[in-house]
Amino acid sequence: MDFPYSAARFQAACRHWGIVQSMGRVGCALDNAAAESFNSTLKVEYVHRHRFTTRAEARLKIATWIADFYNTRRRHSTADGLPRSSTSGRS
Repeated sequence: MDFPYSAARFQAACRHWGIVQSMGRVGCALDNAAAESFNSTLKVEYVHRHRFTTRAEARLKIATWIADFYNTRRRHSTADGLPRSSTSGRS
C-alpha cells in the first residue's frame, strides 16, 4: 500500500517546490495539537454559528474572521489572555 504523503513522488514534488514536510511520529498525539485546537475553535466559535450559501462565501467569510477577529482581537490563553497581534514580537 502506498501512502500519499510519504510516497516517493510526493516527496520529490515537495523538494522541487522547496516545501519541508512535517510528519510526526506514530502515536504522538501532540504533533498536531495546535492545528486541532485551531480547527476546533474555528468550528465552535464561527462555522457552526453561520450558514453559507456557497463554498466561495464560506472561504471568504472564514478567512475574514481569522484575519479580522481571531488574529487581532480574540484573547488567547497561550498569549497571556491577549490577542495574538498584540504579542507579536514580544520575547
